[in-house]
Amino acid sequence: MLILLPPSEGKSAPRRGRSVDLASLSSPALTPTRTALLQALTELCRDDPEKAVAVLGLGPAQHDLVQRNAVLGSAPTARADAIYTGVLYDALGFATLSPAARRRASARLAVTSSLFGIVRPGDRIPAYRLSGDAVLPDVGSVAGAWREVLGGAVADALRGGLLVDLRSSTYAAFWRPAGDVGRRTATVRVLHESGGRRTVVSHFNKATKGRIVRALLEDGADPRTPAALADTLTRLGWTVEVGEPTPKGTQLDVVVAEA
Repeated sequence: MLILLPPSEGKSAPRRGRSVDLASLSSPALTPTRTALLQALTELCRDDPEKAVAVLGLGPAQHDLVQRNAVLGSAPTARADAIYTGVLYDALGFATLSPAARRRASARLAVTSSLFGIVRPGDRIPAYRLSGDAVLPDVGSVAGAWREVLGGAVADALRGGLLVDLRSSTYAAFWRPAGDVGRRTATVRVLHESGGRRTVVSHFNKATKGRIVRALLEDGADPRTPAALADTLTRLGWTVEVGEPTPKGTQLDVVVAEA
């Protein structure tokens, strides 16, 4: 099983640590694209900070992120599971997983990244700012840069197991499952039920996905099909509705009724 997570906009910047070594990251086939994006991002932020603010969609209090991006090549790195923060990652709680769950996380989790494609929890990366819908000079859209190469990397990481796709729509645009991988993909959507209505609410969506991942890692189950994943989540206490299989995957709706 491979669980594909979205990144977080917020990141924890390490104070010390060696600089990024792209060749040491998992999925080495992505190195050329990583190199091109890293160069384009650092040059933009170093040479044209005002344009970088607009490209990165930054507010008045976030201009320091431009300076951070300008020196990414020499910035300190840390494990990806210490870099990403926010609602989903707080609910997942890497630091408080049991030893067995942490080992499973290393083998079963991958984070979608605008800058690095996908990273594993143990990959050492710097804290960066680059949204999935950004368009960089000389490269074009970030999503477009990844679209041709990310599928192969995911398939290699997945091998013969089930892909659990928890990405948001922005990062799903980087690559969409198809063919054999599509048939082995479960796309999880979280619906908030209140007053007889069901809606997608960002906070519940992110927090529930984090709790789902944590529960799967602690439980140790390794479902091989979307239906088996639904059965596992039901056993773990969630209300799950299974959609019809499609060439791009099977949608699982997890319904929460929290106030």
